[in-house]
Amino acid sequence: MRASLPFLALSLVPVVVVVAWIFLRQQHRQRAGTSPAVHSHGQPENQTAAKIAAVIADKALTTAFQPIRVLPSREVVGAEALTRFTGPPHIAPQAWFVEAESVGLGTDLEFLAMETALTAAKSLPAHLYVAVNVSPAACLDPRLGTVLTGSGLPRARIVLEVTERHEVEDYAPLAAALRPLREAGARIAVDDAGAGFASMRHILQLTPDLVKLDRYIVSGIDTDPGQRALAVAMTGFAREIGASLIAEGIETPAELETLAALGINTGQGYLLGRPSTQPEDWQRWTGGEFHNGGKFNNEGPSCSEK
Repeated sequence: MRASLPFLALSLVPVVVVVAWIFLRQQHRQRAGTSPAVHSHGQPENQTAAKIAAVIADKALTTAFQPIRVLPSREVVGAEALTRFTGPPHIAPQAWFVEAESVGLGTDLEFLAMETALTAAKSLPAHLYVAVNVSPAACLDPRLGTVLTGSGLPRARIVLEVTERHEVEDYAPLAAALRPLREAGARIAVDDAGAGFASMRHILQLTPDLVKLDRYIVSGIDTDPGQRALAVAMTGFAREIGASLIAEGIETPAELETLAALGINTGQGYLLGRPSTQPEDWQRWTGGEFHNGGKFNNEGPSCSEK
């Protein structure tokens, strides 16, 4: 019965939605292509390696958490860990990871970010799960289990968001590496569904517990029929494979209202709470604190920008 689920799930996606999926992915790649590629900012490779090595040695990073809420009740159920770098140069966090990977230090920087996030997560309310990003390469690294065990957090509170920056050639070793972590209680999420490499295949092969709907599908969903059709299909698809669907990047009340009407009941985004590095902000993430007369307010000035 389990083996038949992918075929059943795929049969739920009509041709028009597949076309919409392809269109949106092309749109995403075109948008990405308008920005200059980030490699080493013109620096020789040895200088880039030295810079990344210094960040790792000095542990020059911190963690911001962004709340994940149940849309109907506004209850905070989890928080995504987002890495913030504390020293110059002041470039986007993703650029640091791209540079680290270019000089062979990608997984080292990932594990430092994960250790930092899991340590900070001890200051989150105890009922919240914490979602940390992890690449397929890091999933295959034996250090992953050691880092999770060393954190002291119950595995049931940890969600591993498997990113899609690179195509996975063989899913068998990846699934095998994740299996003992799942058996110990950790959950798996597929991040940025609808963008990146072969999203549908990624989901089918990993059978995740959570599927995060990419913000390029969420942004403007209230005015785009194609995006709404894709979200409807993803809702049914996630239900058939036994996964929960989380909408990322919710920024307007109209997007929130549309997503809730489509049956997506969990989400995150600036409208529901900005990322924050402040433990006092994290402790306030209970119930529907930011719900006021049917409207949401962004968090205060102590919150960091994503």
